[in-house]
Amino acid sequence: MSHHLDSPAARADARLNISDVYVFRGERGTVLVMDVCSESAGPEAPKGFHPEARYEFKIDSTGDAVEDLAFRITFGARDTDGTQAVELRRIVGAQAADDAAEGTVLLVGMVGRTLSAEGGLRLWTGRAADPFWMNPGVVEAVGHAFQNGTDVDVPAPDSSPVTSLFSGMKVMSIVLEVPDAELLPFTHNRDIGVWGVTALATDAGGWHRINRFGLPMVSPIFAQFDDELAERLNQTAPADDAHTFREEIAGRVAAVVGSRETASDPRSYGQDIADRILPDILPYTIGTPAVFGFAKFNGRNLTDNAGEVMFSLTTDSALSIDLTKEAVDAPPTPFFPYLAPAG
Repeated sequence: MSHHLDSPAARADARLNISDVYVFRGERGTVLVMDVCSESAGPEAPKGFHPEARYEFKIDSTGDAVEDLAFRITFGARDTDGTQAVELRRIVGAQAADDAAEGTVLLVGMVGRTLSAEGGLRLWTGRAADPFWMNPGVVEAVGHAFQNGTDVDVPAPDSSPVTSLFSGMKVMSIVLEVPDAELLPFTHNRDIGVWGVTALATDAGGWHRINRFGLPMVSPIFAQFDDELAERLNQTAPADDAHTFREEIAGRVAAVVGSRETASDPRSYGQDIADRILPDILPYTIGTPAVFGFAKFNGRNLTDNAGEVMFSLTTDSALSIDLTKEAVDAPPTPFFPYLAPAG
């Protein structure tokens, strides 16, 4: 349930921190995007992709919150000019949840180039403009409210224009487009659930999960000022989310909407929200337009105002962040790799 530098492990090495995951309809099929290594970590933070890590897109096709398909991306060490090799593997069935499974190599190449396979599969990895935007005053106020069980004390506007917290920032992005003809055979129907995972190799030969990301804004809302909860959100498997976090999430929502007096039955509303966001997986129907909105979650476009949607849902009120997609410096494009490469 990662977000920009959401936990101690993420702050220790920004290359392992997932800032966002997107799922939407592309030119050829379903597009999976994972952004990591945000420049918001500061100029001294490590750059590029971690050569001893795995970056994985996990896909549940049966509705049990257990992965049935995984796409694993790994990278080589950076050359003196920053160049890295990249490899894409696919792991199918029960092995998708097995760290020891090797899967099938689909693509091999270099970061910064578009890699393609017969059938239309393609991968791009590299530095890109961060497509996410956020009002720093609002996100901090929301985090304090859900930490303390109080109303959201949004800062009073002043005469200066609001600037996105990530204005001018770049990320390292992984963009994978999977044609329907290659994705559908691994699913029982067109409905899937997607989440991203980063894991780091351990000295004992295993893998330690660092970050996990499904729905946007879960960690900033509920664990922005609670490192212990942030770590648990990242380490728990999606199938265990409801059992582990339902009461805690419901209680925090109930406290905030009770303070705001926006729900007639705060406890019931809190449980409804917990049931909607747990397990923390991004649902998507293959072949349909993505929309991350109040009425439903169906994937997530690069221009969806996910922060405003999640803030408003969890507070049971229209909570604006006073920013729109125009706050992004380099907007996404309708063409692969969809994000704006930054070189």
